[in-house]
Amino acid sequence: MPVTIKTPEQIEKMRVAGKLAAEVLEVVRPHVKPGITTEELDRICHDHIVNVQKAIPANVGYKGFPKTLCTSVNNVICHGIPNPAKVLKDGDIVNIDVTVIKDGFHGDTSRMFFAGEPSVLAKRLVDVTFESMMRGIEQVMPGATLGDIGHAIQRFVEAERFSVVREYCGHGIGQIYHEDPQVLHYGQPRTGLTLKPGMTFTIEPMVNAGTRHTRLLPDGWTVVTKDHSLSAQWEHTILVTEDGFEILTPWPKAA
Repeated sequence: MPVTIKTPEQIEKMRVAGKLAAEVLEVVRPHVKPGITTEELDRICHDHIVNVQKAIPANVGYKGFPKTLCTSVNNVICHGIPNPAKVLKDGDIVNIDVTVIKDGFHGDTSRMFFAGEPSVLAKRLVDVTFESMMRGIEQVMPGATLGDIGHAIQRFVEAERFSVVREYCGHGIGQIYHEDPQVLHYGQPRTGLTLKPGMTFTIEPMVNAGTRHTRLLPDGWTVVTKDHSLSAQWEHTILVTEDGFEILTPWPKAA
């Protein structure tokens, strides 16, 4: 599948969808605390997307996925399924990943939340993962390559003695949820696809406190760390502009 270059009209629709996705994470933020279930968090977000935003939760039914959110707690790397039996405990870390469709275009973002007071290790992991995403985003400009993004992320994470997950990656996005290119969070500079204005894709590093190795649970969705270590992830949808980048899923300044 060729990498799509979005028109100005399409980019504006992606801005709208991206801001709606970011808004969902702001709406759910005060509810992420010990005692709430991931099922309840999912219901809050589903109701907001459908009833307030008049938009479509992209995950529901996507390749059979049953829920609006991915809620990935502690050693879950990605694609955790909201569950009425999963109660957040004090000290838990949770990634909430949401994708919204508005006027045919997707906005995809995720961020980490703390339920109560995190451990020193958990907080450092979350902070390092966020910084790695930003370092990857800062590589985005016309003429740069996907390898530049992956290398910036990998170099920073490994210098902090954490590890980058390799089996799962960012992706092109637009009218199609997952399209080319694949955006790896590791690699070598000056390799891979050369970036051009109008490209849109996600950057979403998954970083483990232990080894990078993963295991898929029998539900066919939930991915966990093989060594049971903590994992964190942050994600933005990015536009390549004429002179750099634009974050299409901007969180409020306080986030």
